[in-house]
Formats: sequence, structure tokens, C-alpha cells
Amino acid sequence: MYSSKDMVVDAVITWVDGNDPAHKVKMEDYLENKKSINSKSIRMRFDQVNEIEFAVKSIIKHAKFVRNIFIVTADQIPDFLKDKEEASKKYPNVFVISHDVIFEGYHQYLPTFNCLPIESLLYKIPELSEHFLYANDDFFLLREAKISDFFIDGKPVIRGEWTSFYEDIWYKKVQSGFYNLIRKEDKIKKWGFKKGQQTIAKTLGFKKYVRLDHTIAPLKKSTYDNFYKKFPELLDVNIKHKFRHHEQYTNQSLANHLEIQKNNYILKEDYQLVYFQNYNKPLWWLKNRLKKAEKDKSKLFLCMQGLDLCPQEKLIYIKNWLSNKYD
Repeated sequence: MYSSKDMVVDAVITWVDGNDPAHKVKMEDYLENKKSINSKSIRMRFDQVNEIEFAVKSIIKHAKFVRNIFIVTADQIPDFLKDKEEASKKYPNVFVISHDVIFEGYHQYLPTFNCLPIESLLYKIPELSEHFLYANDDFFLLREAKISDFFIDGKPVIRGEWTSFYEDIWYKKVQSGFYNLIRKEDKIKKWGFKKGQQTIAKTLGFKKYVRLDHTIAPLKKSTYDNFYKKFPELLDVNIKHKFRHHEQYTNQSLANHLEIQKNNYILKEDYQLVYFQNYNKPLWWLKNRLKKAEKDKSKLFLCMQGLDLCPQEKLIYIKNWLSNKYD
């Protein structure tokens, strides 16, 4: 039995500054279509508006049980940490980890412009705790969290619900057939967040999968270490592609389904999530939704995906809201 008082929990955030000219030049060397570097699909995955500062502050403010926060990136430093002297005083438990460190033994796959290889090797962060939380740089905690929101008796709390694979859902089959008629086959073979979850669940022999959403994931280092020692070929599948590839899988889903196989998990069907992706709605709607999110005590997580695509007036409001909430 684990005692929450004795548990050590770290947090890990992946981040990239896609606005960095040096990063763009490096990426262009590996793109078949150089012009695509300015496409919406690429920019929304790499561009950022320094939201990571508030992601970190939300953990510091609302998850006081977290020991260290590791930011994993490609030799870049977020703006709020660039003054090293000030950062060491304000953020003594926040550390920047280079891809070079976690890719030790796999440097042939660097540089990478793909979050999936990076996520697959997070467990190699030096001195990372056995139990850790993984978040993207656009995930925020809305209110105070406890260890038991993520681990109960050492078991990860998996937020999700059992869901059929696409080929077992009639309208997905119809949709797929329609796309086959109007598109070339290779254009359908794209990685997707849900597809990546299904891929690994099938590989592990499941007939259904637990569908995840954009929440902070509780993970165990030994789960990855033990699995990849037995199946190094599956690690290779996920880390060899510099850009997303349809054969890759969602790494958090791997961990979850391994825990399910061992009956070492707690299933929570409520995602406790407030999710933003479309910023085309009027400002009053956005303000109202954020106000409701703050009042709704059942909501623990906020994800604001693609903030770099948010119109300037709304972005100013959102960043002021984040600053007022977490500073």
C-alpha cells in the first residue's frame, strides 16, 4: 500500500518554440515540401505564445505535492526562465531537460519534430520519480489538486471511457469508405490522437480501448522501462519518425492499457475537463465559458489548444485571465 504522504511525484511538460528561426531552418532540412512549414497544420503544433509559463505556474499553485517540474525541449529555454538568476530564485524546482539527454543511445533519431518519440522517452529523464504527471504546454490546473486525483494506493487514475475501435462503429466505416472514394489511400493514413490510442490497444490485444482526452496523465516510470526492455522494437516504431506517422501510437495510452492488463488502475469516467480549440466564437462567449469553468468545482483541467491561432483581441483577454489566475 502506498501512502500519499510518502509518495514522490514529479511533473513533466514537453515544449517547443516553433517561432524560433533556428528551429524553422532545422525543420526545413527534413521537410519534403519546404513551403508546408508555414501551413496551419504545422504551425498549430509548433507555434506558441508563452502559455507554458502559466502551465508551470498552475502546477506550482494548485499541485503543491509536486516535487520537481521538468520541461523537455530541444535546447530551447522558455522566456520566463531565460534570466537564470531570477529563475533559480522563483522556480528552484523547475528544470529544462534537453532531447539529447533522454535520447541517449538513440541520437540517430535526432533532431525530431514529433512529440511521439519525445513522449516515449520521458521515462529516461535523470532522477525522475517513479510516479509522475505528464502534461502538454497548453494544459492548466483550474483548482487545487491532490495526489489522489492522479494516484490512489500507487495506482494511476485513468480518466477515460471504454470505446469501440473505429472499424466497429458503423458511421466511422461509412466515413472511411467515403474518404477512400474521394482521396488517395495514402492521404488517409495519418496519425490521430484517437487513432494512436487504438493502435496500441490493438497491439496489446484489446477488443476495445479506454479513450483519453486532453488531461494531465499520471504515469509510472517502471511501466515503460519494463515494457520497452521486453519489446524494444515497439519503442523503435515510436521514436524513429521525425514527423507524425500513421504507424505510431499514443504513448500515454500504452501506459494506461499496460496498467489495465495488470489491474493496477482506477478508472474515472469523468474527464473533469474544460477544452478550448475554436476561437472563432465571440469574445463574450469565451469570457462566459471561462467564468463558468472557474465556478464549476467539478472541473480540474483546462486545455487551450492552438492559442497561437487565437485572434489578437481574444488572445490578450485570455493571457490577462491566465496572468490574473496564476501570478
